Amino acid sequence: VTRETLNVLFVSPVDKKRRGDLMGVSSYRVLNFYPLPSLSSPHRNLSLFPAAQREHLHQKMSENGALPRGGKVLTVDTMNANVKKVDYAVRGPIVQRAVQIEKELKEGVKKPFEEVIKANIGDAHAMGQRPITFFRQVMALCTYPQLLDDNKFPEDAKNRARRILQSCGGNSIGAYTTSQGIECVRHDVANYIQRRDGGIPSDPDNIYLTTGASDGIVTILKLLTAGEGRTRTGVMISIPQYPLYSASIAELGAVQVNYYLNEEKCWSLDISELQRSLQAAREHCNPRVLCIINPGNPTGQVQSRQCIEDVIQFAAKENLFLMADEVYQDNVYAEGCEFHSFKKVLFEMGPEYSSKVELVSFHSTSKCYMGECGFRGGYMEVINMDPEVKAQLTKLVSVRLCPPAPGQALMDLVVNSPKPGEPSYQTFMMERTAILSALAEKAKLTEEILNTVPGIRCNPVQGAMYSFPCITLPERAINEAKAKGQAPDMFYCMKLLEETGICLVPGSGFGQREGTYHFRMTILPPTDKLKILLNKLKEFHQKFTQQYS
Repeated sequence: VTRETLNVLFVSPVDKKRRGDLMGVSSYRVLNFYPLPSLSSPHRNLSLFPAAQREHLHQKMSENGALPRGGKVLTVDTMNANVKKVDYAVRGPIVQRAVQIEKELKEGVKKPFEEVIKANIGDAHAMGQRPITFFRQVMALCTYPQLLDDNKFPEDAKNRARRILQSCGGNSIGAYTTSQGIECVRHDVANYIQRRDGGIPSDPDNIYLTTGASDGIVTILKLLTAGEGRTRTGVMISIPQYPLYSASIAELGAVQVNYYLNEEKCWSLDISELQRSLQAAREHCNPRVLCIINPGNPTGQVQSRQCIEDVIQFAAKENLFLMADEVYQDNVYAEGCEFHSFKKVLFEMGPEYSSKVELVSFHSTSKCYMGECGFRGGYMEVINMDPEVKAQLTKLVSVRLCPPAPGQALMDLVVNSPKPGEPSYQTFMMERTAILSALAEKAKLTEEILNTVPGIRCNPVQGAMYSFPCITLPERAINEAKAKGQAPDMFYCMKLLEETGICLVPGSGFGQREGTYHFRMTILPPTDKLKILLNKLKEFHQKFTQQYS
C-alpha cells in the first residue's frame, strides 16, 4: 500500500475491555472498508465516517503523514465541535430567506407582497420606533464635544456629556475604559438599582458594565461551566427559552437542563416542574445554575412576587446559582402585573436568603422604552459571589479590555435620566410614556386579533415585546414538513414568509412541549403595520388550514 493508493480500514477490538491502542489488542473485527480519493485530490473528505471514527482517523492520518500538508488547516472536520452545535433561531434560516426576498424585491422580482415585515426580532428602531431625544443629544455631544458650545442643546444634556467625558481617558469616548466599566457610570447604575428596589443598597464594586446583557450572561456561564461526564455543569433554562441560552450552553460544552413553563396558566413557572427537571438532570450531570427571564422572552409572562420568592427558596434549598435576566423590566402592560426584581425580593426575604443565595441580574439598553440595540450597552450586578471568584471574573472581563464606551455612556443615561425641574424632563417623560403606552396597546391588540383565528390560541402578552401563540396544524402539513426534514412550525413560517412577506420565528427555535407548535412574533411594528400583519396572518392561517385539511 502506498500513500497514493491508500485505503482506510476500520477495525474494532474484539475484547471490549481493551479499547486502547490497536497495537495492544490481539484480535480485530473488520467494520468497514472505504476507498478514499487519492491524496493528490484537494477535496479529501472524511465526513462519510461517524464522528468518533472520523476524529480518530484524522489524528492517525496526520501522525503518519497521510494528509496533504497544503490543504486547509481549518475545515468543518477540524473546527471546534461545540460551535457546530450552536443554533440561534432568531437569525436562522427564516431570517436569511427574508433577506434574500428583500433583495429580490429590490431587483424587481414579482411577489404577492410589496415588502418584508420583520417581526422576528426585538429591534425597536428597525421597526420604526424613534430614539429618545435626550439620549441622542447626549450621545452626539459625547461623540463630537465641539457641540458643547452649541446653544441648541439643553444644559442638562451638556452637563451629562461633560461628566461622562471627564471620566474617560483624554476626555474622549474613543478611549479604552477600565475593564469593569467607567466608574461614574457604575456608581449611577448602583444608585438606580437602589432607587428601583426601595432603598436596598447596591455596591458599585458589584456592578460590571457589559456589551449588552448577552455578554454578561455568556461571561457568567463561562465561570460556572466545569467538570466532565456526570460532574459537568448543568444549566437549567425555561422552555420556551431565548436561544442565547441554548447557544451559549452548546458553545461552552455545558449541559442544557430544560424546565417547562405552564402554557395553560399563562406561561407560569411551577416549582414542582423545577423539582422534576432538577432530579432528572442529576442522573447525568451536575445542575449548578438556574436561569430566569422576567418578563419572559418569548412568552411575555410577568412573574408574581410569590413566584419569585418560591424560586429563591428553591435555589437556596438546592444550592443553585441564580441568573435573573431582567432586560424587559419596564415592559409590563397587563393589569395587576408588576415587575419585581429578584434582588429586591431576595433582600426582603431576610438574611437567611440574602446572605446565602448567589445571584447575578442583568439589564440592557436594548429593550424597555429605549430600544437602543446597536449601542450594545448593559450591566450585571453580582450578589454573594465568592471574593476569589469575583477576582477571576474581573480578570476574565479584562481580557476583552472593556465594553464599548458609547454603550456605557448610553447605559448611564438610562439609569440617570432627566429629573423633574431639568430642561429635558418634560420631553423625556412624554416620549417614554408614549412608547410604553403604544406597546401596551399593541400587546392587547395582538392577543385579541390572534384569538379570533380558529386554530390559534394566544395567551395575554403581560410584558416584554413578544407574543408566542400556539397554532394547530393539520396532519397533512405535519407529514409534509417531516418529509422535507423540517419542523412543522418551521414549514408553516417559511410558507407564511413566501406567501405574505411576514417574517416570524418558529416555536421549535425556542423549544416547546412535544406535539405542540408555536411562533414568536414581536409587537414592535407601528400600530397600522401591525394591524396589516395580523390580518394577513389571519388570512394565511385560514388558507393554510384549508389547503392541508
